[in-house]
Amino acid sequence: MRATAVRTRMLAVGIALGALVASVGFLPASSTEPDQRLNIVVILTDDQSADSIPRTPTVMPFLQERALDPNDHWVVFDQAFVNTPLCCPSRATLLTGRYSQHTGVFDNEDAWRLDEGSTIAALLQGSGYHTGLVGKYLNLYPFGREPFVPSGWDRWWGKAHGPVTTVYQDYTLIEQGRPVRYGDGESDYSTDVYASKAVEFIADAPWDRPFFLWFAPTAPHPPWVPAPRHEGRFADLVVPTTPSVGEADVSDKPAWVRRLRPLDAEARAEMRDARRRSYETLLAVDDAVRAIVDELRARGELDRTLIVFASDNGFSFGEHRWINKTCPYEACLRVPFLVRMPSVAHRIEDEIVSAVDLFPTLAEVAGVPAPSGLDGSSLLDLVRTGSAVGLPGEVFAEWLGDEKLPRWWQVRSSRFAYIELATGERELYDLREDPYELVNVVAERRFADVVRGLAARLDAYRSA
Repeated sequence: MRATAVRTRMLAVGIALGALVASVGFLPASSTEPDQRLNIVVILTDDQSADSIPRTPTVMPFLQERALDPNDHWVVFDQAFVNTPLCCPSRATLLTGRYSQHTGVFDNEDAWRLDEGSTIAALLQGSGYHTGLVGKYLNLYPFGREPFVPSGWDRWWGKAHGPVTTVYQDYTLIEQGRPVRYGDGESDYSTDVYASKAVEFIADAPWDRPFFLWFAPTAPHPPWVPAPRHEGRFADLVVPTTPSVGEADVSDKPAWVRRLRPLDAEARAEMRDARRRSYETLLAVDDAVRAIVDELRARGELDRTLIVFASDNGFSFGEHRWINKTCPYEACLRVPFLVRMPSVAHRIEDEIVSAVDLFPTLAEVAGVPAPSGLDGSSLLDLVRTGSAVGLPGEVFAEWLGDEKLPRWWQVRSSRFAYIELATGERELYDLREDPYELVNVVAERRFADVVRGLAARLDAYRSA
């Protein structure tokens, strides 16, 4: 009631002031009218596997209950993927709506290449949004420079780069350009600190214009250290093992997979325990989501706010014998992607979408013309009405390669995953018959036309 009353009074004052100013001819009356566009909150986790939400038993109880409530307004995307399964290039794509080949950010060392003026924050700020970032920005920030606030952001609490020991404790936040050190106490746990800053941003946001919050906790990134209050919560959680974990027969896989060691019983147990601990770190993220939603509701803004929940990439806990990200398989590429939009009916959406679609979607929500040269498509009609008209129905993904995994490119649809490697090796998986990507059918004659078509599509993406 308090927030609604304040907004009503401010609107009345704005209208009266607009009439007065117009009558004396100083400024147009429209300059004093409150901007009624939707607020936007993006919650971006780090290395969150797609199996974490929704799932049974639940590991993010608040978010899952809300997202699956038929009376709430969440659209849960069942087929969401990233375009590069690695933190920095994926975040660059999310922020710009462009593939790595167009951002120049191919690896975690490349963040300095990003044109900071091309981000969604810069676009929204230029259109009148009050913008803020809390948590992880891009790897290696502040890129060897003095602490700074990148263009496009009005409020800034960006985590300074550090070793993996600083993911949850003993880290530094650059707060409005000033470094602030946090220790290893219970109150310093990073997800909780970031949550408090996010709530502060929402509480202090101006009333006369919309706000844009990019909330980016570093959970559940390895080394998977949960908040002290959640330590051991999932110690006895049963973690099902899919057929792809420790894949037994890799004779049809590329050489890099064949070189990987099989997972013995001990390694499989370690992977199950690592997955449990990653889930435990998500409990603090779930608390943060609750705090953000509660603050939006207390301010009277929940039904004027678009919320997006996603991850920068997945994580392979032994799928196809691989432990990490960057792989061309579902464990690395598929991510949670949930959208809450006021007045939209809840549903599970199976249209295939990807990280590159976020920028054009947010631009359309804000009513701002998207710049030319974007690689993604707006999902606004899909969210609102379920219409997939104009969407490609496929995902392009790529990875630069390193000493363990060669460079690869992929086109993935709801039916097929087609992969080409820089080594000349190729893979094709019929996802309808083989959802775990166990049998490479690229050489089977019955798929020859499919391979030719997907190879041509991949060439088109690479040459764009």
